[in-house]
Amino acid sequence: MKELLTLFNTVLNKDFIRAVISNPREKGGIVKVKIRPLELKGQLVFQFESFTAKQAFHKNLDRDAAVRELSGCAGEFRQMLIETADAEYTVLISKKGKATIKRKQRREKAQAADLSHNRQKRYILEEGKYVPFLRDLGVMTEDGKIVRSRTDKFRQINRFLEFIEDILPQLDRDRELTILDFGCGKSYLTFAMYYYLHELSGYDIRIVGLDLKEDVIRHCSRLAEQYGYDKLTFLTGDIADYDGVDQVDMVVTLHACDTATDYALAKAVGWNAKVSLSVPCCQHELNAQFSAGGGSGDGLLAPVMDYGLLRERFAALVTDGLRAKYLERAGYETQVLEFIDMEHTPKNILLRAVRRNGDKIKNTAAESAAVRRAADDIVKCEQFLQASPTLGRLLSDIEGE
Repeated sequence: MKELLTLFNTVLNKDFIRAVISNPREKGGIVKVKIRPLELKGQLVFQFESFTAKQAFHKNLDRDAAVRELSGCAGEFRQMLIETADAEYTVLISKKGKATIKRKQRREKAQAADLSHNRQKRYILEEGKYVPFLRDLGVMTEDGKIVRSRTDKFRQINRFLEFIEDILPQLDRDRELTILDFGCGKSYLTFAMYYYLHELSGYDIRIVGLDLKEDVIRHCSRLAEQYGYDKLTFLTGDIADYDGVDQVDMVVTLHACDTATDYALAKAVGWNAKVSLSVPCCQHELNAQFSAGGGSGDGLLAPVMDYGLLRERFAALVTDGLRAKYLERAGYETQVLEFIDMEHTPKNILLRAVRRNGDKIKNTAAESAAVRRAADDIVKCEQFLQASPTLGRLLSDIEGE
């Protein structure tokens, strides 16, 4: 860890902008840590904001204490993204504690961080900074102000980019990356991905947006051409039948209805995609199976199954829980996260899956225990509920090949 200690001592100064620490080794505790500089009583300190699944904790540390805290985080997390005015650092830490540090020099020195303690929430796409696609999509005005009626959409876009920000260390900077957005719709988030990854972060990416609505695809294609987004393509097509690429690095599917989500996730596994981000929608399949007589659990679940509204909500949760377990069984580390506040939409669950180490779907011996646990959990749940989800059947076909 000597090289990490040297890095921490180097970056924690007046040019430090921020850091994001993610991918914890143990589940159930802190899932992410964000660090930013503050000025308190004339002294430079570093605020550590630690997140669990439902809470956030803050503490302000001087430089020496911050170095020690970061060193502790290095033993508990697998990845770090550190930004200074001069460079960006990506840190990956192996199971044995070996650190791989990649440094990218900035072309121009970045603006120093705002040290105000009461500053407004920082958005990746900042209000006041004009972004053409946000204007054309009705979210922003010509002078960079957010349209009041579209504030929720602006926050949703930034929230989605935060999820992508967390997985940046998993993406290869040394080659072109392929990202597929299934069911892209009006493509708010597709354009946001391209702008953030290519324009702001300098990744060499190719994004394909796929949707069944021809008029929407024509409109998005015109916008991509207008902005000069040469590697952003929109196509009309169905998720299940798409085979236009051989290798995919990230698959995104947002509000793909019912089993369309399952086909997108199966495609991601079949391509051995590094990352999958999915916000499921309209999970009807298991509700129909339960209505036909399954899922009773010998009457144990009658207080849920006898009432249509409760059965529908229960079926949606079971569907997404099983999806997460299927992905774990396929060799992915999966998180179930809150996408946006429940007050804005009940469809607020995001499944984020990151492929574990290795280039094959099958896991190494060191990871086989987690895979077996997921497989056992799936069998018990399916048998108890008499459920047969589409994703399970699709992945069984892939794993049998």
